[in-house]
Amino acid sequence: MAKATWTTKSVFTGRGGARTDEAGIVTGELTVRTTWDGGQADVEARYTDTTKWFTLTGSPAPCQSEQDSRRLHQAVVDAVQAGGGAVVPQPVRMGGWP
Repeated sequence: MAKATWTTKSVFTGRGGARTDEAGIVTGELTVRTTWDGGQADVEARYTDTTKWFTLTGSPAPCQSEQDSRRLHQAVVDAVQAGGGAVVPQPVRMGGWP
């Protein structure tokens, strides 16, 4: 089975933070991790240098390729930096991730 993981440390949330399923809105310096298993991507965030991961709302997201999952990871990092209660972006209809 195909599997890939991307992790970005020291992602500072924009105003309004990021929304998680377990903790609600989180703000500050986060680490964002995306794990792709061949058909979907699981996206999590944690406070940098801590151990407890929170599911970013909207995860898992459908991802058909490793390349799409990498683009999804960057889209999540960008959304978290923008803030506003960021969630996992959804793929562009029929076109995959931009």
